[in-house]
Amino acid sequence: MHDPASLPDEVLSSTLATIAMNRFLISTSLRSVRSFPKSRTIRPHQLHTYSLRKMSTDTPVPAPWHAAYPAPSSQTVFIPRDEVLSILANGRKDTVLVDLRRNDFEGGTIRGSINLPAQSLYPTLPTVYSTLKAAGLKKVIFYCGSSTGRGSRAASWLADYISSQNDTEMQSLALGGGIKGWAAAGPEYVKWMDEYDEKVWAKYSTT
Repeated sequence: MHDPASLPDEVLSSTLATIAMNRFLISTSLRSVRSFPKSRTIRPHQLHTYSLRKMSTDTPVPAPWHAAYPAPSSQTVFIPRDEVLSILANGRKDTVLVDLRRNDFEGGTIRGSINLPAQSLYPTLPTVYSTLKAAGLKKVIFYCGSSTGRGSRAASWLADYISSQNDTEMQSLALGGGIKGWAAAGPEYVKWMDEYDEKVWAKYSTT
């Protein structure tokens, strides 16, 4: 064996680093063994992989965008798509549709909708409400892909604000089934879409 004192400094440093790394890996693997499910058989080649997997699950998951704002208190009121179709066909001027999509804004939108990404709604509720009120609108219909996330939340947020203004005329609603349901409902609905792209909606029909 070599006398450590006789080894070149770079060799000695490399050797010590290797020993330290091996001790770390062994220590990490042993800690992982203690957390292995009792019903599983532990195999040597699994130790390091399981340790790395466990370490990765400890990484914090980013909070969703809406966590920065208060949860709505109003229960979401959904409006069926056939009722919205009737509103469009009759040309009612007191209703507006709001498309909340941002990164997934593709495939077309329901005719006459305004695009207001959900992420920017809550901070602008006073302005949005006053603008809608000044335009004489009485029915606001929000939608996203399915209307169960952004659509539902936005409709309830505006409903809360309407209530805080003691406004008994304006309604805040969510489109049942969202834009995906609308696009899949048949030709009578599709004809009321601007920039409709069949290829975009085909991928949803096969999933």
